[in-house]
Amino acid sequence: MTANARPYLEARAQKGLWASTRFWLLRRISQLSFLALFLSGPLFGIWIAKGTLASSMTLGVLPLHDPFIFLQSLAARHWPEGVAILGTAIVLGSYLLLGGRSYCAWVCPVNPVTDLAAWLRRRLGITYTARIRPELRLYFVVGVLAASAMSGSLAWELINPVTALHRALVFGLWFGAAGAGAIFLFDLFVAKHGWCGHLCPVGAFYGQIGRVALLRVAADNRAACDDCMDCFAVCPEPHVISPALKGERTGAGPVITSGDCTLCGACIDVCAKRVFNLGLRARSGAASIQSATVTASASRVAPTRRSPERVVP
Repeated sequence: MTANARPYLEARAQKGLWASTRFWLLRRISQLSFLALFLSGPLFGIWIAKGTLASSMTLGVLPLHDPFIFLQSLAARHWPEGVAILGTAIVLGSYLLLGGRSYCAWVCPVNPVTDLAAWLRRRLGITYTARIRPELRLYFVVGVLAASAMSGSLAWELINPVTALHRALVFGLWFGAAGAGAIFLFDLFVAKHGWCGHLCPVGAFYGQIGRVALLRVAADNRAACDDCMDCFAVCPEPHVISPALKGERTGAGPVITSGDCTLCGACIDVCAKRVFNLGLRARSGAASIQSATVTASASRVAPTRRSPERVVP
C-alpha cells in the first residue's frame, strides 16, 4: 500500500479545518511562545527568560534545567549548583506528568524543521529511506555520557544542533542553523523521521521518562478504524500506534504506553473517524474493558501493513 501523499484531506472533509489541524496549530503556538520568552530580552529589553533551552532562569525566580545536561554534568564529575538541581527537578517533574517526549513536539525548535521534511517527503513521493535501528539513539545516550566522563565536559552541548538553532534564533548566530539544515536534508533524502526517530539522544533520553508519564494518546474508538493508514503516514514514531490500535487481538488496552510517543497529536488531527484522543493514563482501565466487548473485526490494521519503502542495508 502506498502512503497517502495528502493524508489530511479526508479528515478536513469530515471534521473541518480546525479539528483536523488543531494540534498542529497549538504545537506551533507553543514553540513560538517558548521562543518569544527568550526573544523578548534581546529585541525589546524585557527579560522574561535568560539562557537557552538547556538551562534558563525565568523572571529571575524560576530555574529550568535540562535533566540530560544534569546527567552529563554528573558524568563529567561536576556537581551542579543548587539552582541547577532545583531546575532539573522542576523540568523532570513536568515531563513525568506531560510525557517526556512532549518536549520534542511542543518545545524543540528543530521539530518544525523535521515536520517540514516529512511533509515534503509525502508531497514529493520520496519513498527511499535508509535502514537505521531505532535503538541507535539509546546507544548515543550512553556514548554522550561516556564522552562527558572521559572529557570532563558537557560533550553533547558542544555539538547539540537544538541548542545551536536556539542560539541562532535568539542571538542571531546564524551559523548555528547549519546543523538544523543538515537535519532537514537528512530527514528529507536519507531517512524518514531519521533524526528524531533514530538518532537524537535528547529525544531518546526523554523517551525513557515518557514511559511512566500520565498524559497519553489512546485509540479509545479503535472499533471505528477503517484501515486508512493515515495515522501511520503522519506519526513521527509510527511503531507506537499498532499495539494500541490492534490491541483487541491480544487483550491490550487502547492507550499508547510507549515512551517514544511525542504526544504531537498528529494521529488525532488526521483521523477522520476520531479514533484517537488525548487524556490521562488512568482512563485506560475503563477503556480496555469497553474495547474488549467489541468484535474482533474492529482490528483491521495488520501489524506489518505499512507503506512499502525502499531501504538500503
